[in-house]
Amino acid sequence: MKNIFLVLKREYLTRVRKKSFIVMTILGPLLIGAFYGFIGWTAMSSISLKKVEVIDESNLFKGKFKNTEELDYSYSSQSLDNAKKDFAKSNYDALVFIPKDIMDNPKGVKIFSEKSLSIELQNGIEKTIENEIETIKLTEAGITQKVLEDAKMNINSETISLSEEGEKSNSSVAATIIGYVCAFLIYITVFIFGVQVMRSVMEEKTSRIVEVIISSIKPFELMMGKIIGVALVGLTQFTLWILLSLAVTTAATSMFGEKFAGSPEQRMEQVKNMPQAQEIEKQVKKEAKGGGGIYGKAMKAVQTLPWVTILVCFIFYFLGGYLLYSALFGAVGSAVDSETDVQQFMLPITMPIIFAIAIAQFVIREPDGNLAFWTSMIPFTSPIIMMVRIPFGVPAWQIILSMVLLTGGFIGTTWLAARIYRVGILMFGKKPTFKEIGKWIFYKG
Repeated sequence: MKNIFLVLKREYLTRVRKKSFIVMTILGPLLIGAFYGFIGWTAMSSISLKKVEVIDESNLFKGKFKNTEELDYSYSSQSLDNAKKDFAKSNYDALVFIPKDIMDNPKGVKIFSEKSLSIELQNGIEKTIENEIETIKLTEAGITQKVLEDAKMNINSETISLSEEGEKSNSSVAATIIGYVCAFLIYITVFIFGVQVMRSVMEEKTSRIVEVIISSIKPFELMMGKIIGVALVGLTQFTLWILLSLAVTTAATSMFGEKFAGSPEQRMEQVKNMPQAQEIEKQVKKEAKGGGGIYGKAMKAVQTLPWVTILVCFIFYFLGGYLLYSALFGAVGSAVDSETDVQQFMLPITMPIIFAIAIAQFVIREPDGNLAFWTSMIPFTSPIIMMVRIPFGVPAWQIILSMVLLTGGFIGTTWLAARIYRVGILMFGKKPTFKEIGKWIFYKG
């Protein structure tokens, strides 16, 4: 145990003292936020104002096409032939022609453009015409505009789970997002830190320094020290990322939250002197009654999740999944002499976790199905699948059984990897095969 601790300490301190670790730990959350912010800014800045000319022979759609920050509609009284001739010289991006008999011939609408028309613009034009035709026909049938507006209802249901503990609110959307994010984090970290273990073993093997180390420490103790040391590095980095993210989020909310969001009462004061103030005031009151609009609904949804269970299980499955796979990564590192020989051994040990992240989307659709249950029990897939299921609510006995099986799986793979490690770490100059590695497991001594 003492030797394991010494190797653990060396692996941990060596990595956390690196400048790359310090820089990425501090800048990691900022770089991720900046990356997605840059993507959003690039997407928004690439959108230019589209000008559309409308020729309405039916005179039913005058003013029905609403101008936005991205679209500018202009109505023209000239003939279609003249408009088509002048289109190339004009600054318009599209020409919309609505025939006189639009009510009887809705397929007579034509949209002309010099370049390919975006699906979004085409669907927007078609939807506007469809809605107006529908309104006209309903009005002719004796249904007034007020009746139509009153008939439009915005249903916002609340999902409640019934259990022995009583009724409890839940949110499928929040559970889906949190579950998939936790599973994806485990998936990424298993690969990142598992590969670190493999490369660390390979470096010591190829430099022949391991021959000196093995003289004073058992191969199993060396492997376990490396695995646990790298695991603690990963936990340290995750903890610091969470703390830094919370600090940045809290600071941003306190500085800009009131400015950009504001309470429903403040928003009411802001719109009193604006046009259509009555309609806006109704909307604000509705949001206040429903929980503060989109932001309020999102916060309410997040609060329904079992956060203590999610946090405890995330730490356990993060460690369990990492320890299970990193033992196998360490075995692969001890069996090969160069990274060119790694690929043939990497695929078999990474297929289960790749399979798990691939079927996670199907598990989200039915978190209590047979596929979800069995894959959350198998140690090679349970770290991913169980984290997808837990936000939806999983019986305690299933979580306990899954944890016991994962612990047993870790012990079994560690024993197997140690048998390979003790022989492979001293093998040089020969490319191993699966058959030969299988013999290493049963070597005595």
